[in-house]
Order: sequence, then C-alpha cells, then structure tokens
Amino acid sequence: MTLPTKVKIVEVGPRDGLQNEKSIVPTAVKIELIARLGQAGLKCIEATAFVSPKWVPQMADNAAIMSGIERLPGVAYPVLVPNMKGFEAALQAGATEIAVFAAASEAFSQKNINCSIAESLARFGAVVEEARRNRVKVRGYVSCVLGCPYQGEVAAAAVAEIAQTMLEMGCYEISLGDTIGCGTPGKTRDLIEAVARRVPLKKLAGHFHDTYGMAIANIYASLEAGIAVFDASVAGLGGCPYAAGASGNVATEDVVYLLAGLGIDVGINLEELTATGAWIAEKLGRPSASKVARAMLAKATASGSA
Repeated sequence: MTLPTKVKIVEVGPRDGLQNEKSIVPTAVKIELIARLGQAGLKCIEATAFVSPKWVPQMADNAAIMSGIERLPGVAYPVLVPNMKGFEAALQAGATEIAVFAAASEAFSQKNINCSIAESLARFGAVVEEARRNRVKVRGYVSCVLGCPYQGEVAAAAVAEIAQTMLEMGCYEISLGDTIGCGTPGKTRDLIEAVARRVPLKKLAGHFHDTYGMAIANIYASLEAGIAVFDASVAGLGGCPYAAGASGNVATEDVVYLLAGLGIDVGINLEELTATGAWIAEKLGRPSASKVARAMLAKATASGSA
C-alpha cells in the first residue's frame, strides 16, 4: 500500500506531556517550550488545558500561557476544554482552536470525568455548537481505543460510533488514542479499518502511548492504513494518571526520524527538536524518553570528545 506523502504532527507535549507532572513547571518554562517547538518547525502545538486547577493544578496558568506565547504565522495553538466553563475561559484567553475528549470505555469515562460516555458527548455537543458560533475550530479525542485499564478489551464498533458522533457534532478531526499503549500493529490496522467505515480516513489521526514499546510500530501500521496525522510529545513526555504503568506519548523525535526514513518530509528540524527535548527533560530533572534523541545526543557527545 502507498504511504501518505504528507504527514502532519500535532505536538501535545506542553499540554498532555506536562499535565501530570507532580512538580509545577514554571509558566516561563512552558512558554519557552512552546516557542522552541515552533522554531523547530511544529505547525500545531497543543498549548494548555482549561480544566479545573483542583483536578489538574499543572494547567492552572492556562490564561497566562495563552497571553504569554508568541503566535507564529501558520502555527495553530489548540487548547483542551472539558466543558462549557472551560470553553468560555479559553475563548476569553484568545483560543482559536479547542479539543474535546470522550472515552470509548464506559468504565474509563466514569473514572476520568465522572460521567457516562453519552453524558460526555451531550456536554461536548453544546461546547462544539458554541465554538461554531464563535468560529473556533474543534478537534476531538477518543481515548482507550485499543484497551482500557478498567474493562480490558474495547470494541472497535464502540470506537467507530463515538468517532462518527464527534464528526457529526462538528469536530474537524478525530484523534484515536491508545491511552494505555497496549495496542499492536494488527489490532491498530483492524481498528482503523472499522472506524474508517464510518469516518473518512482524512478526518482521522493517531495518538499512541509507548507503554509496551509499540508506538512507532503502530504508527507505521497506521500509515499503511492511510492515516496522515499523528499526535506526539517532545522527549516522550506524558502519561495517564488513570492508567497504572502507562508511560508517555510517543516521542516526537522518534516519529520525525521514522517519517524521514520513509522519505516523508514534515518540515521539522530534527536537531532543533532534539535539543528542545533535551532542554525540557533537563528542566524536569530526567533524561529524554526519546530513543532517537538519546542516540543523537550520545553521538554528538562522542564526536565532541574525539
């Protein structure tokens, strides 16, 4: 099968990557991270989330982030919102694109946002309608598409139904999330085929965590299936507080390296991106989770000492 010739990467590090950090990351560091990612060539950078600071204290500086970033031409800075209150705050802060989320698992929906899938979709329907009135673009996330930490298997038909509902609601794109990173290439292809029967491939994106080391393999399988948009997090930042042992999102550096090896240019400077990943990892007091970044940095260190 012919692979896509153009691929878009949605950088989720500043939001999904940092939201579960136990120590509060300074606002200035978050703003600089977003700036560095833009300079490296990322065209879509999820900046923050307008959620309750009680539940996600790391995102309490959301308005300050939106007022502090320099918006580069041609770069989108979407924000996550869970409800109408979050949307209103995001709109007031100058957001021009938002993301809403639903789970493909009833158990996960209850644990994560304390309501059923149907209730969450009804809530987001009102948000999407209000966003339309204000000419704000809306992207949708579906979590636990390849497995749930509470109920185990998740039916592809359930994922497809939710994805179709979000598309009909007004989301311009639906990101399918392997929240706990349990997916394999075969299951990933089967899922995409099932969802694509109800949602056009050009409206779908992939969001893979690397808990079992399968993220890059799943992305390749998704490319073969016709997916051309992927979420990724610089330095592999992130995780899921509701999924025990769930490691971070797939590292943006690793995805860019894969695509470059396939002859797919995404317009991202891998050296600058790697340097950015090393910088934020140092700020967080740990090494980058990107295998590509580790290899490149080790090679550069060896060359410098030779």
